This record gives sequence, structure tokens and C-alpha cells, in this order.
Amino acid sequence: MEKNISWFIHKQVEKLINNLEKHNMKGIFVRDEEELIKVLTDLILEGSVVGVGDSVTLQETGVLDFLRLGNYNFLDKYREGITSEEKKQIYIQNFSADTFMCSTNAITEDGVLYNIDGNGSRVAPMLYGPKQVIIVAGINKLVRNIEEAENRVRNYVAPIDARRLGKDTPCTKLGYCMDCKSPNRICNDFVTITGQFIKDRIKVIIVDKSLGY
Repeated sequence: MEKNISWFIHKQVEKLINNLEKHNMKGIFVRDEEELIKVLTDLILEGSVVGVGDSVTLQETGVLDFLRLGNYNFLDKYREGITSEEKKQIYIQNFSADTFMCSTNAITEDGVLYNIDGNGSRVAPMLYGPKQVIIVAGINKLVRNIEEAENRVRNYVAPIDARRLGKDTPCTKLGYCMDCKSPNRICNDFVTITGQFIKDRIKVIIVDKSLGY
């Protein structure tokens, strides 16, 4: 990355981390996947129960393999041959996990997490249940405010994710949100997290690269 652009992004991340702290959430900045795994090794206790939400970022960074190969009780929703009923049971178990991991659709510079979900299985444990929530996000998730966050998710993230999931929705054909009433729509739950009662329960790890979408 060009050094002046890198300087600017790092200043944005510094401001974001300070603002997350004001909302009782911890911000951590890492350079790459290797540094990310080192941080996760420190944050997640061996033998603990770990669940994950649907996340391209966790796949790209090797976090899923890290959990599979490590000494953790990993509630692996991606395991081969898993049934729909088994996956539903994992969604319920996630609420009592020691650690729940996912990404986020957008983070505003004042430290607000913005997410849209289809059935709530990702955003619900972020809000309540797991002792620790670790969010991994690339610098491409940073936005100025809630308006930018909603626009990013509706007109960029949602159409791409709906296409990835094979959904028959207007956005997969048009490439932007129509606020449709389709039974296949993935934009059902709109969640804004502006703070936490329990200090550092939510930890946001920003990786210095573009990840997911």
C-alpha cells in the first residue's frame, strides 16, 4: 500500500479504536493474518467453547482452520455433512459459547457496528449470550457514519452476499437494493451496536487489508 494512503488509514483506525473504547468495546489493529492468529491465541482459552457466524472474512484469514486445528471445542457450522437441524442446534449453542466470532458489515469512525442479517443467527449472539465476542474486519469495512454504513450494506454487501448464497432476489439481478419483499431476502434484521455494559466483551480486530465484503 502506498505510504501516504497507509498513513491516512492508520490515523482513521487510531480514531476508531479510541471511540470503541468510549463505548466499552476494545479495538485492536493487526497488520496481517499471522498477527491476527497470534492475537486470537492470546484471547481464546484452550478448551473453551467457540462458535462462529457466517463470515467470508473468517474463511479468508484462516480463522476457521485455526479453530479446527486448535485445542478448542469448536461449534463448526461449516463441517462437511452437517444437517439443517444440526446447524440450528449450533445456533442455539452459540448463545452459551465462551467466545463467538464473526465479522461486521460496517464500522463507523465513531465506533458503531452496523449489521444486516437474514435470520439473526449472527447478530443475536453479538448482542447477548457469549462471554466474549471477537469481530474480525478488514479496513474496507470502515465508513464515516451510519448513512454510509447502510448504503454500503444495502447496495454493495447485500447484493454480493445474496448472490453468494444463491438467493433469487432483485438485488442479485440488478446489483443494488430494491428494499424488496421477496421471501428470499437476506435483509431482515437491522442491528446497530453503539456500546456495551460489560467492558471489552466485544473486541474488534481490524486487519490492515481488504477482507470479505
